[in-house]
Amino acid sequence: MRQVPGVSLQRKLLLWLLLPQLVLWLSGGFLAWRIALQNGEKGIDQTLTQSVRALARQIKPVGDGLLVDFPKAAQDILEQDPADRITYMVSSPPGRFLLGNAQLPAPPAQPITLGEPLLYHAQVDSRTVRVALLEVDYGSEPARQRLRVQVAQSLTVRERIAQELLEQLLLPMGLMGLVLSALVYAGVLRGLQPLKRLEAQIERAGKRSHNAADPLPPIELTSAPQEVYSLASTINRLLEAVARGQQNEKRFLNDAAHQLRTPLAGLIGQTELALHESHEPQVRERLQKVLSAAQRSAHLVHQLLQLARSESNVPMQPLDLPQLACEVAREWTAKALAAGIDLGYEGEEQLRVLGHPLLLREALNNLIDNALHYAGNGATVTVRVHITAPGTAALAVEDDGPGVPAEHLGDLFARFWRGSDKAGGCGLGLSIVDEIALRHAGQTFAEPIAPHGLRVGISLPTLP
Repeated sequence: MRQVPGVSLQRKLLLWLLLPQLVLWLSGGFLAWRIALQNGEKGIDQTLTQSVRALARQIKPVGDGLLVDFPKAAQDILEQDPADRITYMVSSPPGRFLLGNAQLPAPPAQPITLGEPLLYHAQVDSRTVRVALLEVDYGSEPARQRLRVQVAQSLTVRERIAQELLEQLLLPMGLMGLVLSALVYAGVLRGLQPLKRLEAQIERAGKRSHNAADPLPPIELTSAPQEVYSLASTINRLLEAVARGQQNEKRFLNDAAHQLRTPLAGLIGQTELALHESHEPQVRERLQKVLSAAQRSAHLVHQLLQLARSESNVPMQPLDLPQLACEVAREWTAKALAAGIDLGYEGEEQLRVLGHPLLLREALNNLIDNALHYAGNGATVTVRVHITAPGTAALAVEDDGPGVPAEHLGDLFARFWRGSDKAGGCGLGLSIVDEIALRHAGQTFAEPIAPHGLRVGISLPTLP
């Protein structure tokens, strides 16, 4: 099942660090708004309390009536701001209008303490106002009466003060939020730098390894947090274990192939000698089968040895690829003529690449052997060296034989895969070619030829 990468660690850290900061910033703005409203209301309450007491002192009993000593100048001051006017109402007994604004509503249903102001909210002309109420007694017994004084002020001032305070707070809070966000972003980037260095080092190590079979060098970090050091140490232990497993596999493959070569050579020699000395048809038929099986086994051993060598560390050197291809093609001329196949070379006269001569010879030997084996009698096999793109050359062998179905082209370079049941192959030749191509920082390719045939080869980087 293909794994889909999730959200990056950097995004997760930024999300979990900046999102709480945004929540705190919004919460701080809301709390600042609420505190500003509360403080504005406290200021209004103090003003109304002083006003209602002062107004109550201006009402004096005279005989059976009341004298309101409220100058016109004071009334004009209270009502000078239409948007935020302070209104009042005097009633005696409570609720019976005497003076002021008759629209002031009655207090809520709750006990009223004589001589203590009562503060409450009310609606006047579709506006919310804050009302201060004070009740006092006047007159003498038994004709003592109660007087109610109400002073109201709209909450416009409170809201305006809160808005101004919030606007003054939002700018420094926004700047602080931006600075903090920048610091968090820079801190996350700096904190993830060791992981970036670790990734870059692993990528450089992979690029230095021309083959997947090469052991990767250990990861070295000069300075990194403890968690990254632990991760690097774990990866190094894993790389060491993989390298040991690869070395053991190569050693076993090499040793097994070497141990098998001598007895197989002896078996082939003894079988050929027995065939030469035997004249009975049945015995010769059985000996011929033994000889064919022994030759296939010897070929398999040889291929396994070449595979082990192709996966080992080898030095590279500049070489002339067309010259190498011509030499290998001439070495196969005799065998091609014996098989009734026309073998030739076409392509560049001179082209330099960086490679290992023995490995490239082995790759071309396998390509030619594969073509001669499957092309069939009367076919034409051509070795080509040509430039496919700037800085890239192709070493290919093409034939006009039956070819390979398009759906199996991708399987040609798989180990032990064979395109037919024809005797003589073991399914490792093209796999070795693929290993050698990877060793030379190149890649293999296989493509059909019209009307029939196959072109198989490797692409290699050229030298300037």
